[in-house]
Parts: sequence; C-alpha cells; structure tokens
Amino acid sequence: LPSTFSRGTKPMPIIDNIKVSVSPDQLRKRLRMEKDNDLSELQSPIDVAVKLIKPRALYDVHYIEEKKEDAVIVTGRQLKSRVLRKNLDQVERVFPFVITLGPELGEKQAAGSDLLENFYLDTIGNAALNSARKHLERHLKSQFALEKISFMAPGSLADWPIEEQAPLFKLLGDVETAIGVKLTDSLLMLPAKSISGIYFPTEASFFSCQLCPRERCESRKAKYSPKLAEAYGISGSEVQGSGFKG
Repeated sequence: LPSTFSRGTKPMPIIDNIKVSVSPDQLRKRLRMEKDNDLSELQSPIDVAVKLIKPRALYDVHYIEEKKEDAVIVTGRQLKSRVLRKNLDQVERVFPFVITLGPELGEKQAAGSDLLENFYLDTIGNAALNSARKHLERHLKSQFALEKISFMAPGSLADWPIEEQAPLFKLLGDVETAIGVKLTDSLLMLPAKSISGIYFPTEASFFSCQLCPRERCESRKAKYSPKLAEAYGISGSEVQGSGFKG
C-alpha cells in the first residue's frame, strides 16, 4: 500500500515500493542496436543503474471546476492547453502526479567521464522512468476502478508548454518535501530523471506523439496523425515540445 504525505489536513498518496526492471533486450531496442549484437556489454551499466535508482511517485485526485475554450480550472488552478481541454471534455476527475528516480543516477553521470557509459545510463534511466510511470498507471486503474486512462505531461507539446509545470506542482503542494523533486527557475525538474503530468480517464488511448510531427524520437509511442492534429485544432508547429523520453 502507498504511504501518504499530508498537505494541511489532506493526505496524498506516495508510492515508494516501485519495482523497475530494464533488460538488455529492452535497452537494445531503445539504442536501435541490431538483434545479433552482443548484449553482454549492456548488463554492466544496467546493474549499476538499478542500484542507484530509487523510484517514488506522488499523486492526488482533483476535480475539474470549470472548462474554458482552451483551458480547465482544477481546484482553483488554471491549466491552459487546447489539447488537454479537448481530452477532458467528458472528464470530471483527474490525477496530477510527479514521479522521480531520485538524484543518485544523475550524480553518477555528472561524476563520470566515460561518454558511452553515461549515454547508456541516461537511456536506462529513461526506460526505468517509463517503467515507474506504468507502475503508477496500473495502481490508478486498480485503485479507482478505471478501465482505460491516458496522460499528458507539460512540455511534451508546445500547446501545453513547460511553464505549465508551475500550476501542476501547486496542485500537489510541497513536492520537494514529499518526494524530493523541485522546480528550477526555468521550470525544469530536479532530479532530472523525473516526470510530471496528469492522468485522466479516457475511452480511447491518447498519446501526445500522435500530435507531434518530429521524426526522430526514441520515445515515440504512436505515429503522427495530421488528421488528429486537425481535429484538435492545432498545426504541427504548435505541438512540438521538449518531449518526454519515456
């Protein structure tokens, strides 16, 4: 069962028993290595990374108070995005979250001088962060009897830019005290191997990738759909963001 973090009189669940696993074959696919490559060299950085990773997730349940043309008001905080607004058209309850792997992996990379090892560790961290996110997804579906859910992350699309981290974090209170994640002045998260976003119930799976025309992206989960982008009322130039390598 998750532990809790109290913000005033309201406890928020923290999941800190997250198990992540990254296999050499998973890493091979992320690195786009040929199937016949020797994968033994990948096991060592995986072993190093797994010992350093300490995944934790903080989430909360909030209700939408108002739906505007290109924004929603959630517990007094405005989240401005046409894509998010459209995704929440038939939704009343959302689940803001922050997940982190902790600082140790990043500290190892910063102290290391082996560029290849650091590249491996970075890729392993992305895979582990995605694994932790899927753990949270399974938890939410089980805990709240949700059949299908999707998520959006600030900065993954220009339509919901990185600046939207600020109101999202305010929905969760003191995230740094809860799980050790803070926002920089440029609204990036520290530790770097962290992700924030909002999960929401949906009838059809949604991936931000469907609205992003960027061709080279290791984290792409679905093909770009010009037709879907048109349905959301946005052009290709409006949707490209920093992306989440998950």
